[in-house]
Amino acid sequence: MTTAHTAPEHVRDAAPVSDPSWTVGRPRAGDGAQLWRLARESGTLDVNSSYSYLLWCRDFADTSAVARAEDGRPIGFVTGYLRPDAPGTLLVWQIAVDAAYRGLGIAGALLDHLSERVAGTRRLDAVETTITPDNEASERLFGAYARRHGARVSRTVLFPSAAFPAPGHEAEVLHRIAPLAF
Repeated sequence: MTTAHTAPEHVRDAAPVSDPSWTVGRPRAGDGAQLWRLARESGTLDVNSSYSYLLWCRDFADTSAVARAEDGRPIGFVTGYLRPDAPGTLLVWQIAVDAAYRGLGIAGALLDHLSERVAGTRRLDAVETTITPDNEASERLFGAYARRHGARVSRTVLFPSAAFPAPGHEAEVLHRIAPLAF
């Protein structure tokens, strides 16, 4: 039996297959409370105010996506925005999946859906995100995304740990995935 650890690279990085028990689409303003809950329960994300998630779902719905269970409840999300100084670059702010739904390809499906949707309305040259050095799951997720889209990942420290007001925050390493061709 082949596992994810021994599967050939082209199999491990295959585009996620959607499942009839969940769908991916645009967020609605009312989803903000559930996105806040998912961020809080992720155990890895810096949790913003609940109000910010409500605003994000309203004001940045075009550059965000939500995975929904059959009952319509959000079970995962990705939030992002187009960088004002680089409008062909989508910055992925946060991505989270409910613990009960992890391992189903939802995070990869969210990234693929969002980048394809954004590229359908404008030129999309790159995806950027920041990842702390200890977040191996995000490293794997974005590395697989880059391989699926034939892009390279460059890494530079965007914000060193000393830039944060409270001690103990790890450095935020910028991962730039480019070039993208949609």
